[in-house]
Amino acid sequence: MAPSNFLVNDHLRRFSRYNYSEELYALVTIPEGADHSSETGKFATVRRATHRATGIQYAAKFIRRRRRAAEQNREIQHEIAVLLKCAGSGRVVKLHEVFEAGLDVVLVLELAAGGELQRVLEGDECLNEPEAKRAMRQILDGLSFLHERRIVHLDLKPQNLLLAHEGSCEDVKLCDFGISRVLEPGVEVRELIGTPDYVAPEVLSYEPISLATDIWSVGVLTYVLLTGYSPFGSADKQQTYLNISKCALSFDPDLFEDVSSIAIDFITSALVVDPRKRPSVRDLLEHPWISSKVNILPALEFSTTAEIINANEPTSNNSIHHQRKSSTTNTSCVSHHGTPKPQRKAFSSAESMNGNSFGDSPVHTHEECSYSFRDEEQTIVFCEHESMMCK
Repeated sequence: MAPSNFLVNDHLRRFSRYNYSEELYALVTIPEGADHSSETGKFATVRRATHRATGIQYAAKFIRRRRRAAEQNREIQHEIAVLLKCAGSGRVVKLHEVFEAGLDVVLVLELAAGGELQRVLEGDECLNEPEAKRAMRQILDGLSFLHERRIVHLDLKPQNLLLAHEGSCEDVKLCDFGISRVLEPGVEVRELIGTPDYVAPEVLSYEPISLATDIWSVGVLTYVLLTGYSPFGSADKQQTYLNISKCALSFDPDLFEDVSSIAIDFITSALVVDPRKRPSVRDLLEHPWISSKVNILPALEFSTTAEIINANEPTSNNSIHHQRKSSTTNTSCVSHHGTPKPQRKAFSSAESMNGNSFGDSPVHTHEECSYSFRDEEQTIVFCEHESMMCK
């Protein structure tokens, strides 16, 4: 990794030179599951902290300096620097101060009383369309602020989105910039990095990362917020990667019966395999679903196989694939072999692919992006031919 992809400067070092003292902050330990302010991950713990002098509550994020026997000081300093650089955005969680505490670095952050957006999706819940639209507008505003500064987040997911108020999506903030990167002109960034369900095809094929890599995650995130399900997720990680590489995407009527066709268009516009052909974040902010320049269209009417074939003639044997109905009530993604794979719920997981290999089996790429719309009798898939590689 080139040093230019990390933000580290003298101001940052001065900002984080002080030792943490419990005389300044009182830490509160909350029983697991009762509150968002005491969360434990693989390499960080977040606890509610009250400033003793002012009584103001913050979130104290304790980050381990070493992970798997490797120093993480540069990565931690980079995350701090990104937070400082984004201090002018109301859509990025605010950094108050930084301390050193033995083996940890402590980031004292703005407290988001509503916790992670992931909490809304737990227990068979999802957002209704107006709520999802409102949340995505705010997320795109925050992402636009990052992209204007050539910062790519690379880990957009409900766990990294915070709600300022309990039970409300009126104020959503981006957080966790640990694997974000700064894109410098003429410098290519190629890394196996991100969360499996949300990672873009170019990451899997080890092609250059770009601002468009976040756009793919926006499409996945929108699908998850509207349905509570992962569009490409499978019980098998390798199958998940293959679903992503093939862009095997389904819109089951059971999940999308109350979702407008223009919302589905927003999802499919972001989930384009070739990153060069994806819209920018500004384009997505101008999309009719987000900008409200047009009225919300009715929910998608799922056509029969014959109707879709007639509407898209001429067709070829390679552009249409007939799927069988899944034996479960869940929606199905088209697998690498054309057989539906049971789709699973989107769930909270600290698991990531950062720095890990994909096993012995290579990740194959394809030149088609398949979208399927299922009716009660059968499923039809139509393909848009896109290049898998960013050349």
